Amino acid sequence: MKTFLLAFLASVSAMAQSVNPQQITLVIHGGAGTITRKSMTPEREKAYNETLEKALQTGYAVLKRGGSSLDAVEATIHVMEDSPLFNAGKGAVFTHEGKNELDASIMDGKTLRAGAVAGVTTVKNPISAARAVMEKSEHVMLMGKGAEEFAKLRGLQLVDPTYFYTEARWQGLQRALAEEKVQLDHAAPKDSSGRADDLIFTEGRKFGTVGCVALDQYGNLAAGTSTGGMTNKRWGRVGDAPLIGAGTYADNATCAVSATGHGEFFIRSVVGHDIAALMEYRGWSVKKAADEVVMKKLVERGGEGGVIALDRKGNFAMPFNSEGMYRGYIRADGAAKVEIYK
Repeated sequence: MKTFLLAFLASVSAMAQSVNPQQITLVIHGGAGTITRKSMTPEREKAYNETLEKALQTGYAVLKRGGSSLDAVEATIHVMEDSPLFNAGKGAVFTHEGKNELDASIMDGKTLRAGAVAGVTTVKNPISAARAVMEKSEHVMLMGKGAEEFAKLRGLQLVDPTYFYTEARWQGLQRALAEEKVQLDHAAPKDSSGRADDLIFTEGRKFGTVGCVALDQYGNLAAGTSTGGMTNKRWGRVGDAPLIGAGTYADNATCAVSATGHGEFFIRSVVGHDIAALMEYRGWSVKKAADEVVMKKLVERGGEGGVIALDRKGNFAMPFNSEGMYRGYIRADGAAKVEIYK
């Protein structure tokens, strides 16, 4: 009995020591690209800042009351998915056919479990569908109608596709289509393979994706990313956001990463995992690893965008090689900061 009691007390003591409310940290992004002060009205800048701040406070409240990093990531991304300001959920851009196709992924740094959905058109909050795939199926990624059927089966909120309509995004598609016609009429540029450029456009060269990485009081990391993709995309194009290791990655041994940028380059560079690998195999800090991938490797390969990366000690990095990136962070003491420009 005495031995059992001592073992029990030792176990309780170890658990107590592993809980550290002073380490909770949450970092977010809302997309990167050509985002400059001269292209931003004071009213729009205020709206972005307020929504980013709301997202931070929402996730912080979850962590502060002892919630998991996964809960915080999901709740935070909900705020941005529900806002028409960001290219995710409600603010998703339109495809070439005039539809909204959404992607999302989430990963648990403690278990390395992950879930993702791609090309969904009726799921109100794709990040929740991604989490359901992770926790309530044996799979990692589901797509299209199958993902929507799964979301319905799991009781997630489905909406009519018209829910995602916003006039600003629709006009963005019209401009892209008009520009496409002009380019086609004047011989579209060729890529290195000699084929005509696919003519996929982004709104004002802004790669709209939202993401969150979080560290909870139990020392567990999580990462999540959600997007509407690229304006005028076609043929079921899927970017890096729902791809584990590219747009999203989390491992307690290294870091949690969420990316935003030109997806094709982020996929080829396996950005999320590369940052974690540099930390694991070279012993680099999260800042040095993130800077190496975003500011050097991606630049050399022609990739534009940025990442948010967070390690288990609460150190984080938010590098981007574009003109701007909607981003912010909040620490255990509630000190928060939101930034947009360089």
